[in-house]
Amino acid sequence: MKKILIANRGAIARRLIRAFEELGLESLVLYSDADAGAPYIAEASSAIRMEGNQPVDTYLNTPAILELAEKYNVDAIHPGYGFLSENADFARKVLERGMIFLGPEPELIERMGQKINGRREIAEYGFPVFPGSQAVDSSSDLEELTSTIGFPLVVKPSGGGGGIGMQVVQRQEELALAIARARSVAENAFSDSTLYLEKWIEKPRHVEFQVIGDGQGGCIHAFDRECSVQRRHQKLIEESPTPKLDEVSLLKRAQLAADVCGKMKYSSLGTIETLCLPEDDFGFLEMNTRIQVEHGVTEEVTGLDLVKLQMDLFMGGELPPQQGVARTGFAIEARLYAEDSETMYPSTGMLQAFAPPKMYGVRVETGYQEGQVVSPYYDPLLAKVIAKGDTREQAIGRLSVALRAFDVSGVKTNAGLLQKILANEDFLVGNIDTGLLNRL
Repeated sequence: MKKILIANRGAIARRLIRAFEELGLESLVLYSDADAGAPYIAEASSAIRMEGNQPVDTYLNTPAILELAEKYNVDAIHPGYGFLSENADFARKVLERGMIFLGPEPELIERMGQKINGRREIAEYGFPVFPGSQAVDSSSDLEELTSTIGFPLVVKPSGGGGGIGMQVVQRQEELALAIARARSVAENAFSDSTLYLEKWIEKPRHVEFQVIGDGQGGCIHAFDRECSVQRRHQKLIEESPTPKLDEVSLLKRAQLAADVCGKMKYSSLGTIETLCLPEDDFGFLEMNTRIQVEHGVTEEVTGLDLVKLQMDLFMGGELPPQQGVARTGFAIEARLYAEDSETMYPSTGMLQAFAPPKMYGVRVETGYQEGQVVSPYYDPLLAKVIAKGDTREQAIGRLSVALRAFDVSGVKTNAGLLQKILANEDFLVGNIDTGLLNRL
């Protein structure tokens, strides 16, 4: 590989450009009209404008992306995260045109993207799952299904993510209406109305495991990340190691995740997401067949460069041995969003000031710069602020100082909310679950 097209934007586009340059690879980045002021446009080897602003016209426009890839003779396409990163059809079309798709095989993306299939397959390989059902249709006996799952339960779209369309049901008489609502949302959001039922876990821990596979049966893990601090099923704070959970137990789970992915002959980077209960019980939530937004947390505590490791595997390199992957210190990440913390709506406008802090032990990943416009067309993530320390307390302290030192004006941000979380007593002692924000 010599030239790689980046089919993405923002912080991940900039992160990929940096890694490719260090590897001596050419980067071709796409950008929409709304992203014309982004700093990474000048940092890439070359940048190609895609006319329009809406994702469907730009970063989700498969025909246009493939046409540009062929026109500029790229060898591979990296999808980043979001957009087309877990679109099996896009991956398949990239391969059909003789280019490399920098991610797992399309068939595996497809299998894991359908939650019902993913649950079944991962359970067959020995990974725990919570009680659930197969696809629910008009012929399903709802009372029979719920008798094995129990209440409360959640109705979930099989082809979705991010909590979109989920309906929590407390009693049998609520189920039919919840299914109708979930089916409507799923059809509109994902063009797939397939639903299933799963046991609803109240206030669990959300812990995920980073895996790296070579596609030949070899797979290693890079430990765990704690991702429980969420709002509307969207992560706000991530950290590693996971506080207040037994380290030996976490290592066993991480190894199990790697073993399962090895049996699947998984290739590239991936993440097994789980829900954990206080009594040390845990179960599969979903698998993300791409690089994660929060990959930098793992990089800070392991010293791995996950993007370079991914690229090395695709260029014929070997997977490092598991015993060679160690974790030291503590790392924590906050997602700084352009949004009004009171209304929780995105905030748009020109960045009159945008000065990320330059501090020891702090890393900032962003796709923005001063003078750039934050548009309404994309996710309002401004930056990922990652702090590392010898102790968890030191990492939290550095992150808190960095957020105060981050000068942003022209748009509202969620910095105040992030500071409130970091100062919360439960958070500080590690009493974390997905209901933490409701207790602030």
